[in-house]
Amino acid sequence: MTTTIIRDDLSGTLPSSLPRPPDELERLEKPWRRPTGWRFLTRVDNTSIGLLYIGTALLFFLLAGILGLMMRTQLAVPDNTLLSAGSYNQIFTMHGTVMMFLFAIPIVEAIAVFLLPNMLGARDLPFPRLSAYAYWAYAIGGLAFFCTLFFGLAPDGGWFMYPPLTGKQYSPGLNADFWLLGIGFIEISAIAGAIELIVGILFTRAPGMSLSRMPVYAWAMLVVAVMIVFAFPAIIAGTTLLEMERAFDWPFFIAERGGDPILWQHLFWFFGHPEVYIIFLPAAGMVSTMIPTIAGTPLVGRKAIIVALVIVCFFSFALWAHHMFTAGLGVMTMSFVSAASMAVAVPTAIQVFGWIATLWRGKVTMTAPALFLGGFMFIFVLGGLTGVMVALLPFDWQAHDTYFIVAHLHYVLVGGMVFPVFAALYYWIPLIKGQRLSERVAKWAFWMMFGGFNIAFFPMHVTGLLGMPRRVYTYPSEMGWDGLNLVSTLGAFVLAAGVLLFLIDTVRTLRRPEQPVGNPWNASTLEWLPTEDYGTRSIPQVRSADPLWDQPGLAGQVEAGQHYLPGTASGGRETIATSPVAGKPAYLLILPGDSWLPFIAAAGTAGFFLLLTIKMNVTAWACGIAAIVSTVAWLWGSDRKHAISEARVSDTLVLPVGARGTASHSWWATIIMLVVDATIFASFVFAYIHISMRLEVCPPPSASLPDLRWPLIAGALLAAGSGAMLWAVRSIGKRRLPWLALAATGCVVASFLVDLHGYQLAGLAPRTLAWSATIGALLSYQGLHVIILAIAGPYLAARAWSGRLSPSSRATLDNTALLWHYTTLQGIVLALAVHIVPLLME
Repeated sequence: MTTTIIRDDLSGTLPSSLPRPPDELERLEKPWRRPTGWRFLTRVDNTSIGLLYIGTALLFFLLAGILGLMMRTQLAVPDNTLLSAGSYNQIFTMHGTVMMFLFAIPIVEAIAVFLLPNMLGARDLPFPRLSAYAYWAYAIGGLAFFCTLFFGLAPDGGWFMYPPLTGKQYSPGLNADFWLLGIGFIEISAIAGAIELIVGILFTRAPGMSLSRMPVYAWAMLVVAVMIVFAFPAIIAGTTLLEMERAFDWPFFIAERGGDPILWQHLFWFFGHPEVYIIFLPAAGMVSTMIPTIAGTPLVGRKAIIVALVIVCFFSFALWAHHMFTAGLGVMTMSFVSAASMAVAVPTAIQVFGWIATLWRGKVTMTAPALFLGGFMFIFVLGGLTGVMVALLPFDWQAHDTYFIVAHLHYVLVGGMVFPVFAALYYWIPLIKGQRLSERVAKWAFWMMFGGFNIAFFPMHVTGLLGMPRRVYTYPSEMGWDGLNLVSTLGAFVLAAGVLLFLIDTVRTLRRPEQPVGNPWNASTLEWLPTEDYGTRSIPQVRSADPLWDQPGLAGQVEAGQHYLPGTASGGRETIATSPVAGKPAYLLILPGDSWLPFIAAAGTAGFFLLLTIKMNVTAWACGIAAIVSTVAWLWGSDRKHAISEARVSDTLVLPVGARGTASHSWWATIIMLVVDATIFASFVFAYIHISMRLEVCPPPSASLPDLRWPLIAGALLAAGSGAMLWAVRSIGKRRLPWLALAATGCVVASFLVDLHGYQLAGLAPRTLAWSATIGALLSYQGLHVIILAIAGPYLAARAWSGRLSPSSRATLDNTALLWHYTTLQGIVLALAVHIVPLLME
């Protein structure tokens, strides 16, 4: 159905100005009531999940901080025997890993999951069960991973896990495996969250909230989510290759058998350097949201700051070799990366100057958020200055792997992310129970954290310039580092005391009785509208970038149900899907309710990976089967025919329920997932090309490629399968659809078997040469897709036979068809890459 607008809602007339039905609010509240007691595990709304996410991330921050204090205590005096070398290596590795993977990335996604639904004026983001799955996978897996410390199984190869030291020869135990498998599914959790954020930001904004009116924080999270989609697949590919080397003896990184340890560095830092900006840009978005409120004036240079966010995104992917200046790369490559490393300071500076100009133009009150934002700008600018220093090749060659880099890293990450996060906690914590944290205690906490941080980390610049290397667990007294290390340790404990003071005040505040939230900071963004479990009573019509400042009375109108969707049209959870650019109402999006299935799926996923690591194979596979069954059950009920086909969302507007094809949010979520998929595959292709370029002769004399007839037959079968799936899409509602789905499944399975047979005849030996191992990795990845399609084909057939596929309920079919065609394309690209690269090497 086409959207029908009876009159222009931008003219100033309220969308729902007629008297409201007496039972409308009660019917709205019913589907949004949150389960209590032990059933809170079934909650899927993003507000609840966001709070759990934030609390868990802060727990990991505290745990990592304790590990950092243990390290600083060990280094406080020379020749200390508090920790052994092995224990120190485990604590050092876990400190970095937990801070980077279990705190820094999750906390920025957690705050976004909590804030964005209300900030965008939506009832919820479009995939709440996906958010719940992402959270529980992260929480269960992360806590189990941290507990490896108590059993001597914690990884000890550094948070960067460089081979060959993390290979089986030098790390024969399970320590490295826990890092590889644990971090792998935690990153998958982060990608699931990124898909939710991208689709939510583009499709569930309030009517009238065009991209030009969208909050800067939402812009920052959109940019960051896109960065996650392109950066995180590289680390997933890298950890997969290293685990395959350890488990199957495929020598990707063993130089004696044709591998290359530098390949790991390329894959790791292609993720690792964008990760720095993935951490910083959400903080920058929060700063751009808080500073106008603190100054009481709109953000200066708003458009320039948004453009700067996008530019930083592009620059960040050109900088991964910034961490590899001493790895022996070519002079041209290093010079290019050095120039890009300095150039990225320009868009960052645009944001800093915009913030300063906003503060200059307004009238600042020195509240707790203002203090932490001031500390952030001081510390981050210093970190940026040392960043320009290490971008210079001659200086980096001298400072690399010294404590100067440790100081720079902490000034950028703690200054650029931790201080803005604490400012955000002080600023947004009233949204939970309407209570603000103590301003008096906040000043003590800030000065202890700010002073302690600088006392702890500023001396490390000097320690590094005096030659103290990173990652050493002790040092002799004659080196002259004693006093500086002692000062750094004292500063670390002062910093920790400030964090503890904040924690005590937070617990005290959250134990107070709940009261109305109001708008304590006189902010301009929509999250300060009155909200309940269902979000706002009605979804507001937005007319500017600062709606609470520019639309007087908006809060009262929304609370009175005078804007869009003041009730429930279907009796369930709903929100309005809007057009991605203009923010025009497009269709009514019916959201799933609370369920045990995301929790069971997440617990099963975490249990499968972790138990497989410790060789509890039967229990691990039981967890894996539970994860698959619960996921299938979850999907089985998600694409259903709705009881209504259209809904009146205001006095003047009728919308269709749901959408099909490219207008659907689920179609775009599938596209984003396939982009992630393709980026992982591209990382495997890069590994194949990298290893091939190191050979004198490609293929090597002891290896060969299969005869061309096998990939041609396999490609023809893949094309036939895609053809059958195209026919199935056009046969929706007809009896032949399930048979076409099964035929497509047979084609894709037969294709892989033919491909595999061709490589077996060619004598592919992944354990002998890294070159063969990279081909084996590509084939394994294609095989994974074939297994997924072998499940998806019968699943489609079962849905068709049960009557769950129809012209009005076809998202499962359309999205599976996308995956099918992608697998066909991937198989063809695999064959072309494997056969063409050796020709180019001649």
